[in-house]
Amino acid sequence: MGVLSYIKEEIRVVRERDPAIKSNLEVFLYPSFKVILRYRIAHKLYLKGHYFLARWISQRAARKTGIEIHPGAQIGKGLFIDHGSGVIIGETTIIGDNVTLYQGVTLGGTGKEQGKRHPTLEDNVMVSAGAKILGSFTIGENSKIGAGSVVLKEVPPNCTVVGVPGRIVKQDDKKVPRNELDQVHLPDPVLNDIRNLQKENQILHAQLMEMIKRMRCMEEEELKSIKKIGEER
Repeated sequence: MGVLSYIKEEIRVVRERDPAIKSNLEVFLYPSFKVILRYRIAHKLYLKGHYFLARWISQRAARKTGIEIHPGAQIGKGLFIDHGSGVIIGETTIIGDNVTLYQGVTLGGTGKEQGKRHPTLEDNVMVSAGAKILGSFTIGENSKIGAGSVVLKEVPPNCTVVGVPGRIVKQDDKKVPRNELDQVHLPDPVLNDIRNLQKENQILHAQLMEMIKRMRCMEEEELKSIKKIGEER
């Protein structure tokens, strides 16, 4: 892809996924746009063995945008980083096509592995604000990672993951549309557990009140019997 064609494609991606952008010129001010262009240059230098120069370009981009992408990471087309501040993408990360990352996302390692030590995100994955994906495993295509989640193990395709540690709360065979960027209305397993406990507590409370009522009736009946026996004597 030529430079102009690549720039046009990046402008289309940003405008498609961020309703706050009102014109093509605004895209040139966008942190995601700036850092991705610099990453592409740094990555080519990295592949040619110019490691210092590659890191110099990536670190300058990180200081200016708050987005740190190691030049060794492999990133497909259509990556969209919304806001972007605090995003970190490690050296051996592999990102497929049309992936969306929000601010504060970390694609990192655990510090214990050699070689491939960062995650692989397949096509159409969405990682919500503040989520951490740590380790060398795969997030399957069309999956969503909820805000603030910490994912430490592999996720199959078409899943929704939330929580700390992250767990799968939804899995189906439907493809998530690329423009489906809702990172808020995701299932909440903790909230569901709390609601179940509340229902069980209400049932238990009702049973306890019924038991107390019956015991009082039995006490009244017993007092009546004792009183009747006393009157007969």
